[in-house]
Amino acid sequence: MPEIAPLRPRRARRHAHAGTPMRIVLIRHGRPAIATNPRASHAEFRTYIDDYEAAGLDPASAPPEELQDLVKEISAIFTSDRPRSTGSARALAPNAELIADPLFAEAPLASPRIPLLRMKVPAWAVMARILWHAGYHPEIENYRKAKHRAAGAADILMKRAGIDGKAALVAHGYFNLMIGRELRHRGFRRTGSHRVKYWNAVIYELP
Repeated sequence: MPEIAPLRPRRARRHAHAGTPMRIVLIRHGRPAIATNPRASHAEFRTYIDDYEAAGLDPASAPPEELQDLVKEISAIFTSDRPRSTGSARALAPNAELIADPLFAEAPLASPRIPLLRMKVPAWAVMARILWHAGYHPEIENYRKAKHRAAGAADILMKRAGIDGKAALVAHGYFNLMIGRELRHRGFRRTGSHRVKYWNAVIYELP
């Protein structure tokens, strides 16, 4: 991963499109084609993380009609390179150009090594995220690097919105939240909230 950029160049990017109205829509992918609530040991959760990353979109998880209306005039949709994200973007906007980039991948998790404990995978995910923020990131990207990546993602989306007036990303819940924080820091107003819900959409606007 690249080193953290100095603050001054990032401030310059923050105002690069001053005066240009922009709308950026951050969308969480649909339900993946994998069980989302099984019980697991820490070792099984580690395997589950890999299986989840490889899973595509559940064919029964259709995008809501109001979300389709929200992006119908957008000619290109950004997405991560994960199958659940690209599949969701295709289902949401089948006629749009898809721009897949691993930069938009989810902030990673590592399974905590806690023997004898079995929990449902959402509980493991919450624990793993808390520990990730506390510094537990064996062999995965840490928070500082993920935050820097989110700033780069915001740059890309702002550049597109500065040209077209709007941009949309179909990616992942927590990383979308991190991008949203960066956009708020750059002066964008938020409509909606980042929730643990498939097809959740949050709109950021800069007048």
